[in-house]
Amino acid sequence: MTLIALITSPDQAVRNRSLDSACAGLSLDELLSQTAALDAFRRESENLYDRVRALLFLHAIHRFHLPRLLADSPAGIIPFKGYEKLLGRRFEEAIDVFLKSQREHGPGDGICSALAAAYQKLAFQTLADQVRRSVSGNQWMFRMGHPDDQPLRIRRELATRDPASGLYPVLRERTPVRMDLTHCGWSDIFFLGMDY
Repeated sequence: MTLIALITSPDQAVRNRSLDSACAGLSLDELLSQTAALDAFRRESENLYDRVRALLFLHAIHRFHLPRLLADSPAGIIPFKGYEKLLGRRFEEAIDVFLKSQREHGPGDGICSALAAAYQKLAFQTLADQVRRSVSGNQWMFRMGHPDDQPLRIRRELATRDPASGLYPVLRERTPVRMDLTHCGWSDIFFLGMDY
């Protein structure tokens, strides 16, 4: 089974399997082959959730699983050019430099550490970019000088007390994902909301 199946399988038993258990029996060559497939998958996928999950799988594999199999390998050198890209928040370019170094010099603990950092930072950057895109269409929420400028209104029925009890009506919401009605009417797990 490929590690990509843990992301894309329609079978919940496969999709909910832990990455640790899926990596446990893999050899160094098999794990390197799986990481190459995951990297290609995340570059090609149009699904935000799949891309982020693949990036976090790649982070975990390079941080925890590959180093265990590389105990006898030399630490290796982290290319300065890749490190500069990482510091400059150019994570895609840093990953490409680190992968090139790994292909040319073989895997090592140092390059695994660099890749783990870059994949993790790219995952969170991908999520942050999505937040910016989803909020950019809602600039009206942040440009109000007075409460009367707020375009959202409460229905009159919700602001009227019941004459008999003196209580206001209760609004009950049922949605497949959690919603934040007081902010922008969007899910707080936005990347799931975007694709599902």
